[in-house]
Amino acid sequence: MNILAFDTSTEFCSVTLRLDGQSLNKQVLAGRRHSELLLPMIQETLAEAELPLAQLSGIAFGAGPGSFTGLRIACGVAQGLAFAVDLPVIGISTLEAIAQKNATQKVIVALDARMGEIYHAAYQQFAHRWQTVSAPILCLPNQAPTISGDHWVGCGSGFDAYDKVLSTLYNGHIKKINYALYPHAEAIAQLATHQFADGSGTDPSNAAPIYIRNKVALKESER
Repeated sequence: MNILAFDTSTEFCSVTLRLDGQSLNKQVLAGRRHSELLLPMIQETLAEAELPLAQLSGIAFGAGPGSFTGLRIACGVAQGLAFAVDLPVIGISTLEAIAQKNATQKVIVALDARMGEIYHAAYQQFAHRWQTVSAPILCLPNQAPTISGDHWVGCGSGFDAYDKVLSTLYNGHIKKINYALYPHAEAIAQLATHQFADGSGTDPSNAAPIYIRNKVALKESER
């Protein structure tokens, strides 16, 4: 199965081409240049593999949560490429993609959402699939959902930004924190491979970002 995956949900831009379990990966610190960098990175990756777009099995993208602009870029590019050669599309949760980067079974993910908030979710792995323990939400760091049990691993930029608050909140539950973890196309490709194999790919017209937050700036009275 040949899967093209990419993510532009954070300041990083990453592309992965997964060919029967082997991956070609590219990543750059894009800042706000995702729209000019993503397509050339995709073209370079396909050219390196000598694989035409039409020979892909499907396209996966980081659907969010994350940067509103970044999510729209990834979704739009996925739709455009998929429409061009009639391919199925899958949008993968960026929070689950971060969980995928941990070699453990119980993960709490916190992604810095700016404005003093985090995107939060918790997952537990069974038979190489992630099951949602705490559904993705937007919240203040000190109001993150409680988690039962121990031996959890914390990760994501939310732990980088609010380490003291989250470490205190989950004291006795977390065994370690993996800092500086962001969504990456390789993890998205890994997750998407299972879903495409299950027939979960969708028509590109149905692809959509996962925003969670419904506004991007505080009102003057809220500052």
